[in-house]
Amino acid sequence: MKVLIAPDSFKGSLTSLQAANAMERGVLKAAFSANAVVEVYKIPMADGGEGTVEAVICAAGGRIVKTRVLDPLGRTINSFFGVLSDGTAVIEMAAASGLNLLKPGERNPMVTTTYGTGQLIRSALDHGCRKLIIGIGGSATNDGGVGMAQALGVKFLDAEGKNIGFGGGELSKIERIDISGLDPRVKGADIVVACDVKNVLCGPQGASAVYGPQKGATPEMVEILDENLRHLAEVIKVDLGKDIAEVPGSGAAGGLGAALMAFLNSKLRPGIEIMMDITHFSDRVSNANLIITGEGCTDYQTLFGKVPFGIGQVAKRFNKPVICISGSLGEDYEQLYDAGITALFSIINRPMTLEEAMERGEELLEKVSENVFRLYLSREVR
Repeated sequence: MKVLIAPDSFKGSLTSLQAANAMERGVLKAAFSANAVVEVYKIPMADGGEGTVEAVICAAGGRIVKTRVLDPLGRTINSFFGVLSDGTAVIEMAAASGLNLLKPGERNPMVTTTYGTGQLIRSALDHGCRKLIIGIGGSATNDGGVGMAQALGVKFLDAEGKNIGFGGGELSKIERIDISGLDPRVKGADIVVACDVKNVLCGPQGASAVYGPQKGATPEMVEILDENLRHLAEVIKVDLGKDIAEVPGSGAAGGLGAALMAFLNSKLRPGIEIMMDITHFSDRVSNANLIITGEGCTDYQTLFGKVPFGIGQVAKRFNKPVICISGSLGEDYEQLYDAGITALFSIINRPMTLEEAMERGEELLEKVSENVFRLYLSREVR
């Protein structure tokens, strides 16, 4: 029997690799008890956020390149990106500009910058990479990707012809954009952005209104940031001839999606699709008897392109059963039954706090995986 294990990360608790390992241990314990011969194949998944590089390198092979960049507040930190065997660079903006790099009291999208993400891109180009996959989940920023572009040589000039500073609060000062210094290697690069967010740049469904508060924005800040992104889009339209404000995904990562399209001519694709392409996922599913997936919280939002949904869609084509084991099951998770998921389970086995569940995530996931697979094996024996 072949079991394919392909979870997303359990954010704040387990990386996708840690989750896959816990699921594997549970499956193998059940198999040992039942004296069943089981082959386990693990493909840790990711959607472009924190853990994307680890997941891709684990699933497809490659190496990690370490480098130094500026964090969201302009402090120098250790960072990294991945390089696949074919020379493709895999970058996660969370490794340079992520919310995970800040303490709660440091969150302030008026001043945080994506400059470090631009440094990661530049470093990948320095290493000879000409195809780049950039995951843009988990950002701490709302600067419209201006910092990223600055790191690659673009100048954003104020009324006096001076460069503006870092952060979303500076965007209102932009009078002119000078792209003459943009790293010329960008033009010859094939850049794909792993992005599951469909939000536009501005307005009620824009970057500032929807995601600003979790990055530390007050209601007053949200208004300023939204207007500043609108101003940035207008200057881009005038100086670059590109109208990106209403393009789905332009509001991803505080507007980084817009900048990647405007300055790097990037293409946005759902992160799960990119992962599946890299790992030849359809082939793995076609050869499996059972697929096990999961994520931190499964609810109706999972239907909007998250990992279990993507896996369910592929499994449905091959008529393969899919079990989803998640940290919790939220509102309308039952809708996933029609999306190719056979059964859904939570790792919570008794009343407990969120903190306890996250601390014990690995242990709980292993136990539920064992129990679920015991049931599956009993059905197979009959």
